Amino acid sequence: MPIISLDSLTLTRQSHGDRFDAAFASLTAGTGAQHLGARLVEVPPGKRAWPLHCHYNNDEIFVILSGSGQLREGSRTTPVSAGQVLVCPAGGPDAAHQLINDGTAPLRYLAVSSMREPDIMEYPDSGKLVAFAGAAPGGDKNKRRLSLTQYRGPEVDYWEGE
Repeated sequence: MPIISLDSLTLTRQSHGDRFDAAFASLTAGTGAQHLGARLVEVPPGKRAWPLHCHYNNDEIFVILSGSGQLREGSRTTPVSAGQVLVCPAGGPDAAHQLINDGTAPLRYLAVSSMREPDIMEYPDSGKLVAFAGAAPGGDKNKRRLSLTQYRGPEVDYWEGE
């Protein structure tokens, strides 16, 4: 059984534009866990790791280790701080969530997720839909058979073009 020391992890930085910046490391990669994903995430002050999003097939739990911030759920925000556990069940845009570091110190948390695939994600702020098959979001990209991102647009009839 793998035992992981959080202090021994090597974090990988990911940033995009002025709002998104985070460093993270997988806790479950290479452990044999097939239906559970977990990451250590550190978000600098004033930033967020990922856009507001929802998963249609995966639940997430966030365990706040240190720092403080806001949990954004749609247009609502709720203060969060060390020692709190946030449960974000799968669902549509009403279940969309995002952690924002509005404090002065790094926001450090564990992000734990079921790893069901296929999964569909929705990004309400940008109107995007993402579909994954072969590996769940956060899973091994080399096992992914489908990764499709598109803007929500006019519906196409099932039989169109057949």
